Amino acid sequence: MFSNNVFIGCLILLFFSFQVSFAQKSKSQLEKEKKENLNKIVEAQKILQETEVEKQSSLGQLRALNQQIKARRALIKSITEEISYLDQDITDLTIVTVALNEDLKKLKDEYAEMIYSSYKSNSGISKLTFLFSSETFNQLTRRVKYLEQYAEARKTTAKEIEIVSAELERQKDEVVVKKKEQDKLLSDQLKENEKLLNLKSKQNKLIAKLSGKEKQLKKELDDRKKMVAKFDKMIADIVKEEMERTRAAAPGVASVSISTLFEENKKKLDWPVDEGFVSMKFGRHPHPVLKGQYEENMGVNIQTSKNEVVKAVFDGEVSVVRYIPRMNYVVIVKHGEYFTTYTNLKTKNVARGDKVSANDVLGEVFTDNQGVSEFQFQIWKNKQKLDPEKWLTPR
Repeated sequence: MFSNNVFIGCLILLFFSFQVSFAQKSKSQLEKEKKENLNKIVEAQKILQETEVEKQSSLGQLRALNQQIKARRALIKSITEEISYLDQDITDLTIVTVALNEDLKKLKDEYAEMIYSSYKSNSGISKLTFLFSSETFNQLTRRVKYLEQYAEARKTTAKEIEIVSAELERQKDEVVVKKKEQDKLLSDQLKENEKLLNLKSKQNKLIAKLSGKEKQLKKELDDRKKMVAKFDKMIADIVKEEMERTRAAAPGVASVSISTLFEENKKKLDWPVDEGFVSMKFGRHPHPVLKGQYEENMGVNIQTSKNEVVKAVFDGEVSVVRYIPRMNYVVIVKHGEYFTTYTNLKTKNVARGDKVSANDVLGEVFTDNQGVSEFQFQIWKNKQKLDPEKWLTPR
């Protein structure tokens, strides 16, 4: 019967609509990403404001500004994807609406034909005459059944018209809601693009100011390279001493067990701070201002807020707590064959030999005279330096 085809057609359209929607990110995923990006923007803005308090142009300020730009771009991307998602939704709903309109027209035509047939039947010969003019009892039975089916068909068609009409109105209302939601997102996207342009203008001005301090920046870079070389040698020596001490103590299964647990938590380690961002990644990178100059990083630098506490990323034993000029307090925690280092702390909360658990406070981050609160975090496996971002929970 036609009415069955109507609903089968609608179901097929809805199925393909859902298929397209599920092929993309879900709306809840997009909303979650947008919320996370908004949080990153707030966090980066707070850190940026702290670097601006001292009224000095600094690399820390530039990195905080770069993080703001990165977060804004990610937010705009999320909004763009959400707009695209709604575009697809509106397209799908429009297709279904068109199909429902066609189905409704066909149902109404079918119903009108039934009414007309019924009218002709009643105007020409009465139902009783139609029934009693039967030549046989079987013919009479068939005619009774026919009239019952005809009456039922009219009721069914009328009900289907009512259902399709209601669904059509619902689809139209949903299209209106989606379009309003899309208009708001387009407005948000425009505002975020304006903010991004302002940030990029601010970034260009800051780079120009820093470029005027080329000699000072080059000296700072050279000093940093020397300091990093000394620090890396110190870490290597400490790791070597710890390895020899471990072998001498014959730890057996305990050390292996801790190492295994640490390895099993790759990409799941807690961050050493509650808020902050990676301001310098692991490895060799071009200097953000000085052309042709590179910086080498044996871990990651994490820029955060003033007085932020720095925490252990995993259970272990404190191997070193040492004050080093220009690097402030350094804390090294041993996790079997693995070591995590936390450099540039203004205070210390632990001592050598202390047992610590994940999220135990090791100290507070140091803030320099330019208002930059930053520390370095490293992960070693024996003498091998590892990229910490491959071990920490993604942010």
